[in-house]
Amino acid sequence: MSNASSAHPEITRWWWVRHAPVREDGGRIYGQSDLGCDCSDTVVFQGLARTLPKGAIWCSSNLKRTHQTAAAIWQAGFPKPASMQQEPDFAEQNLGDWQGRDRTAFYASRPVQLGSHWFGPADERTPNGESFLDLYARVGNGIKKFNEAHPGSDIVAVAHGGVIKAAIALALGLGPQGGLSFAVENCSLTRLDYLTLNGDDGWRIGMVNHQPWLAGGDHPAMHQPAGPEITKLA
Repeated sequence: MSNASSAHPEITRWWWVRHAPVREDGGRIYGQSDLGCDCSDTVVFQGLARTLPKGAIWCSSNLKRTHQTAAAIWQAGFPKPASMQQEPDFAEQNLGDWQGRDRTAFYASRPVQLGSHWFGPADERTPNGESFLDLYARVGNGIKKFNEAHPGSDIVAVAHGGVIKAAIALALGLGPQGGLSFAVENCSLTRLDYLTLNGDDGWRIGMVNHQPWLAGGDHPAMHQPAGPEITKLA
């Protein structure tokens, strides 16, 4: 473990990447269901490969859509790391009995809650599943483990929309509900820096929902509608 001097903080840089879009869900809520994702858009992964840091620690959730997304980045020219740790704490929210339900019918059956931007308020626990508050707690545990194990490193974490929202909320001290206000598009990049100095610690926000493949203005955003937007598509 390295030691930060009294004048210079030690910085652990988190590079969060949301997985590529899921096309095989049949319009149904998937949560922790282990579905694959569509990694066919090579321009997107080339943009990520150009942006992510070399020599980083890589980790993912235990769900295959994050593994497929990481592999697509490596295939786009990024040097494949020697290993990638699978961290169950970084799995998407377990939506319990809601998993498998038709999205359009689900949102139509619930009151409009513009303040949630999610499946429900942060403190609502899904039947036989988790609340976003539960997700927030376990993501915090996972981040703490990696910060302690890899201080001063770059960490590329390929994960899920809910997980990245939780990480942003933790960094900004917003609490779980505050994290639900952030947009996290498929394949987008979020940079959160964890700083320690003389026994104190804190976070710095580098970027949120960055989509490097848009730099040329000739490529569409990887937007996959969710939440109240679904009802407008019916």
